[in-house]
Amino acid sequence: MRDMTNANASQPPAAPARRRRLVRFRPWIQAAFLAVWLGPFGLRLHSISGCVFHCYACPLATLACPIGVIAQFAALPVFPLIAVGILVAVGGMVGSLLCGWACPFGFLQDLIARIPLPKFRIPGWMGHGRILVLAGAVVLVPMLWGEGHPLFICRWCPAGALEAAVPNMVTQAARGQEIAWMSSQKFAILAGLLLAAALTYRPWCTVLCPLGGVLSLFNRFSIFHLRFAAEMCTDCRFCRSQCSCGIKPDLFANESRCTRCLECTTCGAISPSLGLEHKTETISQARHDAGS
Repeated sequence: MRDMTNANASQPPAAPARRRRLVRFRPWIQAAFLAVWLGPFGLRLHSISGCVFHCYACPLATLACPIGVIAQFAALPVFPLIAVGILVAVGGMVGSLLCGWACPFGFLQDLIARIPLPKFRIPGWMGHGRILVLAGAVVLVPMLWGEGHPLFICRWCPAGALEAAVPNMVTQAARGQEIAWMSSQKFAILAGLLLAAALTYRPWCTVLCPLGGVLSLFNRFSIFHLRFAAEMCTDCRFCRSQCSCGIKPDLFANESRCTRCLECTTCGAISPSLGLEHKTETISQARHDAGS
């Protein structure tokens, strides 16, 4: 294996041009998926669970929100076999790829992040909050106290506030009807999230999203995954600079916090891959092998 002693001064290996073009078109692909989730043809298939974070109470929603379905079934209590089965199937195939390329709520945060303000990075350990929200607000709270509890996910969900409560208030105002204002709890959470989205990368997705928490559990095992080629790495750390989540893709490309935006693949040492076996070799392993 080649010598890496002067790697810090090296340039990142060039990724194929088609991969760089694909990453540049990601916002357009995210926008195209809105045609699926927002149902321009009037389809309202709320008996079918979707696979992205999107409130089914939205006037334009095509499919049901998988998190809302799981929470409502937990309140019965009944196991939501179809909704869970869809998430397991999607997670097993692509992991959190949908978070980075198809989720409308993630797309909104990406757009807000374009506001030219100083940005800070959320500590990695805060990503465990997604699992806490899943276990607490989505499963345990509805099982123990039902849908009326203030911590029930749909009672404070920012997607519900933005996609359902706001359109309903606008419609009521336009028709001259009495406005059913959203709760102060929902308003405060939504306002805080929108502000945070201008100051850091995807605060909902990286800290609180229970759906992202579910899909991220499959990143290490999904058929679609990221592969790091140590023999191509120049240790320039370009991949780290491209990662908005603060992950070190050269050390572990399939980290659970990854939303799989694929920005790191613009470095030629990291590439999308398909298969059940995740072959990832770190720089430190490569250097150890070179010296042995």
